Amino acid sequence: MDKSQPPPYAEHQPGFTPASYYQPGQPHTQQPQGLYPPMPQPQPYNPPPHQQPTVIIQTTTTRPNLVAIGNQPTRMQCPSCHADIVTTVKHSANSRTHCWAFVLCLFICWPCMCVPYCMDSCQTANHSCPNCNAYIGAYDN
Repeated sequence: MDKSQPPPYAEHQPGFTPASYYQPGQPHTQQPQGLYPPMPQPQPYNPPPHQQPTVIIQTTTTRPNLVAIGNQPTRMQCPSCHADIVTTVKHSANSRTHCWAFVLCLFICWPCMCVPYCMDSCQTANHSCPNCNAYIGAYDN
């Protein structure tokens, strides 16, 4: 054999038969051996069993009673000491009181500019508990 010539090739390689080739019109039944690992067969999908969701219901039984407060003392239950009370009301001037006094001063009614400070309807009513002095709320006209 001549060293310059490659060795002769066999018509078929060992472990490789012509039937292992894909031929048109025929289904592919066998993969060539040695080139690829065998393909795993697909498994049917089995969904997990249905589970009922766990629901935790928390109920609240204590809700504070909402009482509308106004410009006058109001009968209610104190949210702090839980006593049945009539609120104590203290009126204080707010920005609207000052604005009305300023408007009266501008229109040369300066003798009347103290009227908004004397009227409870022009001031904020601050409600508090007479037992524990807890602040309950404010009413602003």
